[in-house]
Amino acid sequence: MKKIYSLGLLFGVVLSTTVGSQIASAQEVITIQDAIDKTLKNNLQVKQAQFSAALGDETFKQSKHAVLPSLNASASGNRNFGRSIDPSTNQYISQQFNSASGSLSASVDLFAGWQKVNQIKQNKLLLDADKANVDKVKNDLILQVVTAYMQILFNKDLLKAAEAQLTVAKQQLNQQEQLLEVGNKTLADVSQAKSQVASSELEVTNAQNNLSISYLTLNQLMELPSDNQFAVQVPPVDALVVAKNNYTASEVVSSAMNAFPDIKLASLRTLAAEKGIDVARGTYYPRLSFGGGLGTNYSSGRQKVTEVDNGLKEVVVGQVKSTLEPVVTEVPDIVRTFSNQTFGSQIKDNFNQFVGFSLSIPIFNGFNARSNVRRAKINYQNTQVQEQLSRNNLNKVIFQAVADLRAAESKYQSTQNAFAAQKDAFYVIEQRYNVGLANSVEYSTALTNKNRAEIDMIQAKYDLLFKSKVIDYYLGKQIAF
Repeated sequence: MKKIYSLGLLFGVVLSTTVGSQIASAQEVITIQDAIDKTLKNNLQVKQAQFSAALGDETFKQSKHAVLPSLNASASGNRNFGRSIDPSTNQYISQQFNSASGSLSASVDLFAGWQKVNQIKQNKLLLDADKANVDKVKNDLILQVVTAYMQILFNKDLLKAAEAQLTVAKQQLNQQEQLLEVGNKTLADVSQAKSQVASSELEVTNAQNNLSISYLTLNQLMELPSDNQFAVQVPPVDALVVAKNNYTASEVVSSAMNAFPDIKLASLRTLAAEKGIDVARGTYYPRLSFGGGLGTNYSSGRQKVTEVDNGLKEVVVGQVKSTLEPVVTEVPDIVRTFSNQTFGSQIKDNFNQFVGFSLSIPIFNGFNARSNVRRAKINYQNTQVQEQLSRNNLNKVIFQAVADLRAAESKYQSTQNAFAAQKDAFYVIEQRYNVGLANSVEYSTALTNKNRAEIDMIQAKYDLLFKSKVIDYYLGKQIAF
């Protein structure tokens, strides 16, 4: 939380590019809404979340399609050697032959423990959760952009203050050197003035580096080149007046609980996990399916019989015992020949169809169904806890944010008063110093106190503005000046 709410944190990394040239050559001036829009359009985290949502949408569509009947076709062709089963006669033959077969089958589940229906409902909830996650990623990025944008404004004012301090320090050094030449000041006074100039130059360098880092941070959030140059729009004078609001923590919590993406995401995941229990329970029930199909086959080894009727022929069946005369009778004279059956006739003769029902009753499967149900229940309980943690955390964060806003309002008023007092005190010391009634140490101390008071006021100003925008963020309002 300190990382989110602290706008006084200064970075220690030094960049070679000076801020003066960066701003001078800036191509555009962007508002805080421009920065947010660019980030949401370009940021890769948003794109990853959108891809996950697209996958969830495809999973949801597939679960709906799963209730439709299945239709499958198959075909095969073989060259058989040695002792094989002739698929057309289902007999063993010992010869080389070619075979082919084809089939078409369809089936549909009539009842499966409502698993498919519950799976559709669960996948719909998971899809909604993925969409809520996209909103959550965007929401988190918005707060990061606001923080980075405010950091730029803060560091810009710090740089202006540091440059103003350097100007005063150089003027004072020039005055001390002139007074030294006429004998009104000592080398110690000049050395003290030079030390003050060196300290002010260091403050300017640090402020320039911190401002460069601030621009770099916002560029990275917007997924723009690190050397992309731009300027930010300074909030109007009345922004601090607008920053003050009378929202209570309870009002903000009530509004955020209904609209905040984090809570919506956690709630949808809980509902999906609850529906997962029903999906797992579906394995307890029998599965009834209806199906049908048709098929045929061909074998080059299958032969057909051709019969030629030549009428009747006489056949000796015996002889008379006493006379030895042959006994003759007439029988049909039929000649049978064998030839390969054609492909078309076999496909027609072997054509078959079937329809039927299939019932599968789970009796014992190593407690697999029971284990799946128990895991689904544990997952549901875990998501419930995660949802409650999200709610508790949001409640805690909002109460802290409101308290921080109230404190920031008081701090800003106090720093304004303190700066005014230190500025008046420095003016008095400066006048006394110019006429020799105050020494260089008193002057340097007064200048340092004024500078510190000014920096504190700048920090308090942007701290107040930022924390007011945090409240708008939790209320779901558009963040703008």
